[in-house]
Amino acid sequence: MSESALIQGVGAPLPISNLDTDQIMPKQFLRIINKAGLDKGLLYDLRFDENGQARADFVLNRPGYARTKVLVGGPNFGCGSSREHAVWGLQQYGIQVVIASSFGEIFYSNAMNNRLLLVILEEADVQRILADVSSPETNQVTVDVESMTVRSHSVQAAFTMSGRHRHMFLEGLDIIGATLAHKEEIQAFAAEHWLQRPWLQGVAQKTREKLGARLGSQPGNS
Repeated sequence: MSESALIQGVGAPLPISNLDTDQIMPKQFLRIINKAGLDKGLLYDLRFDENGQARADFVLNRPGYARTKVLVGGPNFGCGSSREHAVWGLQQYGIQVVIASSFGEIFYSNAMNNRLLLVILEEADVQRILADVSSPETNQVTVDVESMTVRSHSVQAAFTMSGRHRHMFLEGLDIIGATLAHKEEIQAFAAEHWLQRPWLQGVAQKTREKLGARLGSQPGNS
Protein backbone atom coordinates (compact mmCIF):
# COMPACT_ATOMS: atom_id res chain seq x y z
CA MET A 1 0.00 0.00 0.00
CA SER A 2 1.38 3.42 -0.97
CA GLU A 3 1.93 6.33 1.41
CA SER A 4 -0.99 8.14 -0.24
CA ALA A 5 -3.35 5.32 0.80
CA LEU A 6 -2.99 5.77 4.57
CA ILE A 7 -2.81 9.37 5.73
CA GLN A 8 -2.47 10.32 9.39
CA GLY A 9 -1.92 13.78 10.76
CA VAL A 10 -3.25 17.14 11.83
CA GLY A 11 -6.69 18.11 10.61
CA ALA A 12 -7.71 21.76 10.30
CA PRO A 13 -11.22 23.22 10.14
CA LEU A 14 -12.10 25.41 7.17
CA PRO A 15 -15.92 25.55 7.36
CA ILE A 16 -16.48 27.89 4.42
CA SER A 17 -19.32 26.99 2.05
CA ASN A 18 -18.68 27.45 -1.67
CA LEU A 19 -14.95 28.09 -1.22
CA ASP A 20 -13.94 28.65 -4.84
CA THR A 21 -10.67 28.04 -6.65
CA ASP A 22 -9.93 31.77 -6.86
CA GLN A 23 -9.94 31.87 -3.06
CA ILE A 24 -7.86 28.70 -2.87
CA MET A 25 -5.33 30.00 -5.41
CA PRO A 26 -5.76 33.69 -6.35
CA LYS A 27 -5.13 34.68 -9.94
CA GLN A 28 -1.92 36.64 -9.27
CA PHE A 29 -0.17 33.36 -8.46
CA LEU A 30 -1.00 31.81 -11.84
CA ARG A 31 1.64 33.81 -13.74
CA ILE A 32 4.23 31.05 -13.73
CA ILE A 33 5.64 28.64 -16.30
CA ASN A 34 5.89 25.75 -13.84
CA LYS A 35 4.29 24.65 -10.56
CA ALA A 36 6.94 26.09 -8.24
CA GLY A 37 5.99 28.30 -5.29
CA LEU A 38 2.23 27.79 -5.34
CA ASP A 39 2.23 27.00 -1.62
CA LYS A 40 2.85 30.71 -1.01
CA GLY A 41 -0.40 31.61 -2.76
CA LEU A 42 -2.61 29.03 -1.08
CA LEU A 43 -5.63 30.73 0.53
CA TYR A 44 -3.60 33.93 0.42
CA ASP A 45 -6.34 36.42 1.25
CA LEU A 46 -7.42 34.29 4.19
CA ARG A 47 -3.89 33.69 5.48
CA PHE A 48 -2.58 37.24 5.03
CA ASP A 49 -3.86 40.80 5.42
CA GLU A 50 -3.59 43.62 2.86
CA ASN A 51 -0.03 44.34 4.06
CA GLY A 52 1.09 40.75 3.57
CA GLN A 53 1.17 40.04 7.31
CA ALA A 54 -0.04 36.67 8.54
CA ARG A 55 -3.50 36.79 10.12
CA ALA A 56 -2.98 35.34 13.60
CA ASP A 57 -6.60 34.19 13.84
CA PHE A 58 -6.55 32.11 10.65
CA VAL A 59 -6.37 28.42 11.46
CA LEU A 60 -3.33 27.52 9.33
CA ASN A 61 -1.34 30.29 11.01
CA ARG A 62 -2.00 28.92 14.49
CA PRO A 63 0.78 26.85 16.15
CA GLY A 64 -1.34 23.74 16.63
CA TYR A 65 -1.94 23.50 12.87
CA ALA A 66 1.58 24.07 11.55
CA ARG A 67 1.77 20.67 9.82
CA THR A 68 -1.80 20.26 8.63
CA LYS A 69 -2.36 17.29 6.32
CA VAL A 70 -6.16 17.20 6.31
CA LEU A 71 -8.54 20.08 5.62
CA VAL A 72 -12.15 19.72 6.72
CA GLY A 73 -14.20 22.07 4.59
CA GLY A 74 -17.68 23.30 3.86
CA PRO A 75 -20.03 22.08 1.12
CA ASN A 76 -19.20 22.73 -2.55
CA PHE A 77 -15.49 23.03 -1.77
CA GLY A 78 -13.47 23.95 -4.87
CA CYS A 79 -16.26 25.40 -7.00
CA GLY A 80 -15.47 28.04 -9.60
CA SER A 81 -12.85 27.98 -12.33
CA SER A 82 -11.01 24.88 -13.49
CA ARG A 83 -7.53 26.07 -12.46
CA GLU A 84 -5.46 23.04 -11.55
CA HIS A 85 -3.13 25.35 -9.62
CA ALA A 86 -5.56 25.16 -6.70
CA VAL A 87 -4.81 21.45 -6.38
CA TRP A 88 -1.06 21.89 -6.81
CA GLY A 89 -0.97 24.65 -4.19
CA LEU A 90 -2.75 22.51 -1.62
CA GLN A 91 -0.33 19.66 -2.24
CA GLN A 92 2.75 21.88 -2.07
CA TYR A 93 1.56 23.26 1.26
CA GLY A 94 1.35 19.71 2.59
CA ILE A 95 -2.38 19.05 2.37
CA GLN A 96 -3.02 15.43 1.40
CA VAL A 97 -6.76 15.13 2.07
CA VAL A 98 -9.79 17.41 1.95
CA ILE A 99 -12.99 16.23 3.65
CA ALA A 100 -16.33 17.85 2.77
CA SER A 101 -19.92 16.95 2.00
CA SER A 102 -19.54 17.99 -1.66
CA PHE A 103 -16.98 19.35 -4.11
CA GLY A 104 -16.90 21.31 -7.33
CA GLU A 105 -16.99 18.74 -10.13
CA ILE A 106 -13.92 19.91 -12.06
CA PHE A 107 -11.93 20.44 -8.87
CA TYR A 108 -12.79 16.88 -7.82
CA SER A 109 -11.43 15.44 -11.07
CA ASN A 110 -8.29 17.59 -10.97
CA ALA A 111 -7.59 16.64 -7.36
CA MET A 112 -8.13 12.91 -7.65
CA ASN A 113 -6.14 12.71 -10.90
CA ASN A 114 -3.22 14.43 -9.15
CA ARG A 115 -3.55 12.20 -6.06
CA LEU A 116 -4.99 14.82 -3.74
CA LEU A 117 -7.56 12.72 -1.89
CA LEU A 118 -11.06 14.18 -1.64
CA VAL A 119 -13.37 12.42 0.81
CA ILE A 120 -17.13 12.96 0.63
CA LEU A 121 -19.06 12.37 3.85
CA GLU A 122 -22.54 13.16 5.07
CA GLU A 123 -22.76 16.74 6.35
CA ALA A 124 -23.55 15.50 9.87
CA ASP A 125 -20.28 13.54 9.97
CA VAL A 126 -18.35 16.49 8.53
CA GLN A 127 -19.73 18.72 11.29
CA ARG A 128 -18.65 16.26 13.98
CA ILE A 129 -15.15 16.03 12.52
CA LEU A 130 -15.03 19.83 12.28
CA ALA A 131 -15.78 19.97 16.00
CA ASP A 132 -12.94 17.53 16.70
CA VAL A 133 -10.30 19.32 14.63
CA SER A 134 -11.27 22.72 16.00
CA SER A 135 -9.15 21.94 19.06
CA PRO A 136 -5.41 21.15 18.78
CA GLU A 137 -5.90 18.54 21.50
CA THR A 138 -8.22 16.46 19.28
CA ASN A 139 -7.20 17.41 15.74
CA GLN A 140 -5.58 14.15 14.64
CA VAL A 141 -7.30 12.48 11.66
CA THR A 142 -6.65 9.16 9.92
CA VAL A 143 -7.86 8.42 6.40
CA ASP A 144 -7.51 4.85 5.14
CA VAL A 145 -8.14 4.32 1.43
CA GLU A 146 -7.90 0.53 1.69
CA SER A 147 -10.77 0.28 4.19
CA MET A 148 -12.31 3.57 2.96
CA THR A 149 -12.73 4.94 6.45
CA VAL A 150 -12.08 8.24 8.24
CA ARG A 151 -11.30 8.37 11.93
CA SER A 152 -11.11 11.46 14.11
CA HIS A 153 -11.27 11.88 17.89
CA SER A 154 -14.99 11.02 18.11
CA VAL A 155 -15.92 9.88 14.60
CA GLN A 156 -15.44 6.81 12.46
CA ALA A 157 -17.15 7.12 9.09
CA ALA A 158 -17.08 5.20 5.83
CA PHE A 159 -16.72 6.83 2.44
CA THR A 160 -16.90 5.62 -1.15
CA MET A 161 -14.79 6.28 -4.23
CA SER A 162 -14.59 4.86 -7.72
CA GLY A 163 -12.64 1.66 -8.27
CA ARG A 164 -10.27 3.50 -10.61
CA HIS A 165 -9.45 6.19 -8.08
CA ARG A 166 -9.08 3.69 -5.25
CA HIS A 167 -6.63 1.67 -7.34
CA MET A 168 -4.63 4.82 -8.13
CA PHE A 169 -4.26 5.73 -4.45
CA LEU A 170 -3.45 2.18 -3.36
CA GLU A 171 -0.76 1.92 -6.03
CA GLY A 172 0.54 5.48 -5.66
CA LEU A 173 -0.40 6.47 -9.21
CA ASP A 174 -1.55 9.77 -10.68
CA ILE A 175 -3.55 9.85 -13.91
CA ILE A 176 -0.40 9.67 -16.06
CA GLY A 177 0.94 6.72 -14.13
CA ALA A 178 -2.43 4.98 -14.32
CA THR A 179 -2.46 5.49 -18.09
CA LEU A 180 1.11 4.24 -18.54
CA ALA A 181 0.16 1.06 -16.70
CA HIS A 182 -1.75 0.20 -19.90
CA LYS A 183 1.13 1.12 -22.22
CA GLU A 184 1.31 -2.28 -23.91
CA GLU A 185 -2.42 -2.35 -24.62
CA ILE A 186 -2.29 1.22 -25.97
CA GLN A 187 0.62 0.37 -28.26
CA ALA A 188 -1.15 -2.78 -29.48
CA PHE A 189 -4.32 -0.80 -30.20
CA ALA A 190 -2.35 1.85 -32.09
CA ALA A 191 -0.53 -0.75 -34.18
CA GLU A 192 -3.83 -2.42 -35.15
CA HIS A 193 -5.41 0.98 -35.87
CA TRP A 194 -2.65 1.98 -38.31
CA LEU A 195 -2.64 -1.47 -39.89
CA GLN A 196 -6.33 -1.13 -40.72
CA ARG A 197 -6.15 2.58 -41.70
CA PRO A 198 -2.66 3.24 -43.09
CA TRP A 199 -3.90 6.21 -45.16
CA LEU A 200 -4.51 8.17 -41.92
CA GLN A 201 -1.03 7.79 -40.51
CA GLY A 202 1.02 10.97 -40.65
CA VAL A 203 -1.76 13.01 -42.28
CA ALA A 204 -1.06 16.09 -40.19
CA GLN A 205 2.68 15.99 -40.90
CA LYS A 206 2.13 15.47 -44.62
CA THR A 207 -0.35 18.35 -44.71
CA ARG A 208 2.13 20.66 -42.98
CA GLU A 209 4.84 19.66 -45.45
CA LYS A 210 2.58 20.35 -48.43
CA LEU A 211 1.52 23.73 -47.05
CA GLY A 212 5.15 24.60 -46.35
CA ALA A 213 6.17 23.67 -49.88
CA ARG A 214 3.38 25.80 -51.38
CA LEU A 215 4.21 28.81 -49.22
CA GLY A 216 7.89 28.45 -50.03
CA SER A 217 7.21 28.46 -53.77
CA GLN A 218 5.20 31.70 -53.73
CA PRO A 219 6.87 34.87 -55.14
CA GLY A 220 8.73 36.85 -52.48
CA ASN A 221 9.32 33.83 -50.23
CA SER A 222 12.64 32.83 -51.71
